[in-house]
Amino acid sequence: MTCPICKTECKRFGKHRNGLQRFRCRQCGKTFTEPHERTLAPEAILALTLLLEGNSIRSAERITGLHRDTIMRLLFAAGEHCEQFMQQNVRNVPVKDVQADEVWGFVYKKEAHKWPDEAHDNSIGDCYCFIALERNSKLVLTFHVGKRDRIATEDFIGKLRDATSDQMFQLTTDGFAPYINAVDDGLADRVDFAQLIKVYASSREGEQRYSPPEVVDAYSKIIIGDPEERRICTSHVERKNGTLRQWCKRMTRLTYSFSKKWENHKAALALHFAFYNFCRIHSSLRVTPAMEAGITDRVWSITELLA
Repeated sequence: MTCPICKTECKRFGKHRNGLQRFRCRQCGKTFTEPHERTLAPEAILALTLLLEGNSIRSAERITGLHRDTIMRLLFAAGEHCEQFMQQNVRNVPVKDVQADEVWGFVYKKEAHKWPDEAHDNSIGDCYCFIALERNSKLVLTFHVGKRDRIATEDFIGKLRDATSDQMFQLTTDGFAPYINAVDDGLADRVDFAQLIKVYASSREGEQRYSPPEVVDAYSKIIIGDPEERRICTSHVERKNGTLRQWCKRMTRLTYSFSKKWENHKAALALHFAFYNFCRIHSSLRVTPAMEAGITDRVWSITELLA
């Protein structure tokens, strides 16, 4: 083996604890391990699989025997990798019908429970995940984690522009006002854009805390272009929100498994969306969303996804 710094021949220098040959440079004294492919241990793959199937961190700890801090480090590293993987591989995708929505969550504590000195701390409190779903392939084109405000909406629409090709498509969102300017600035050249605005009734006595209000009416509002009325719909992305709450434990309501750190929350969501797109067979499509969209031709394993 040649030293990458001095470009001189190295001599053997014992074995690494995993059995790989080590070398030592005769000139600078630095030590190196022979080239090898880094793979995750079976226990690490099992821990991540458990998290993807709706288990909590401590549940995965009890099943695998790995310490919870180790599992958290695995989750964070896998989430960062999956976020980059999505940005690199879900790009310039031809789409026809896109739906966007935001799903609520919180980090460390809910917004209403923050102390006065925490009011301007955006790393805790309410946390929204913006999701863009292609209606036909069920592919999650992109996501963005942030506050429910103008800045986060513009960042989300910018990601959606990178994820889609330059052909025309129809976009439907809910009635959140910042979408109008964000889409006009970022996607006006390629979308027919409409909003589906829902009207809610007042919650019945005793149901304000845990039950969502009843939808009594819904109407569409055309914003840009000429969208087809029959395709103005957000039902598919709202169903994806339900899948997210079902299989990502920290998004399940009324549990102790909420996120304590913003970066961990984002990593868990990135891992979920990458797994959903490339590894999990959709029950109605019989293939993965990435296969249906033509991005790949096979079902990926978790090991391949994280390689």
